[in-house]
Order: sequence, then C-alpha cells, then structure tokens
Amino acid sequence: MIQRLSHTTLYVLDQDAAKDFYVNKLGFEVRMDGKMDNGFRWLTVSPKGQPDLQIILMQVDGPNMQPEVAKTIRALLTEGKINGGVFETSDCRATYEELKAKGVEFPSPPKEQFYGVEAIMKDNSGNWFSMTEPKGP
Repeated sequence: MIQRLSHTTLYVLDQDAAKDFYVNKLGFEVRMDGKMDNGFRWLTVSPKGQPDLQIILMQVDGPNMQPEVAKTIRALLTEGKINGGVFETSDCRATYEELKAKGVEFPSPPKEQFYGVEAIMKDNSGNWFSMTEPKGP
C-alpha cells in the first residue's frame, strides 16, 4: 500500500543556480547533494518545515537524458510552460513582498481567489508555482 509521496522532480536548467535560488531566496534546506559514479548529481531540497518531502532538482541535460528530450524540456521551461505545483504559505501578501525583494519573479501578484489568496511565482529555470494562503475554515 502506498503511504506517502517522499520525492518529486523539478527539471532545472542549472543545478548550482537552482540550489542557490531554492536555498537563498526561498529559504529551503538541502537534503542531499552527491554525485554517482556516472556523474549524475542527486540534489534535493525541502521547505524547512517539511523534511519528509524532497524536491529533486534534476538537471535537464544530465547523463540520463536523451538530447532531443532535453531540448524539448529546456524549451518548455524557458517558455514558462511547466507548473511545479503549489507552495503553501500562512501569509501570501507578506511572503510575496519578502520574496519579491529578494528578486523572485511574480507574473501575478497576490489576488483573492475562492480557495484563498494566491500569487504566481517562477523559479530561475522557468517553473511556475501557485503560492497560496488557503482560505480559513
């Protein structure tokens, strides 16, 4: 029986730049950062309050990626066509101001939605996320 999701993958254009973005701008923690014998780099990060979920920052053109597939994924990233998911926050407007001051790109500022307050943000590879403050009970 499946019990939980422990890892999920985000494709990134540059692992070092992505690590810097997630750690120094979003405040995430590095969970693992190591290289395998074939040169494949295993790099995972997590929000500080969620150590049981690791986000794999996967290099698009890594050793296990076919060149034509990497080209397609790279194009989708640079065009901002890949959704990375939803980051939950307790105060969307304050987090928006904090991250915007750190240089995080927001195609859409905080806005009231039926499910809460949401802003759309992008990472430095082009993945976009909903940053949401859920509506209270």
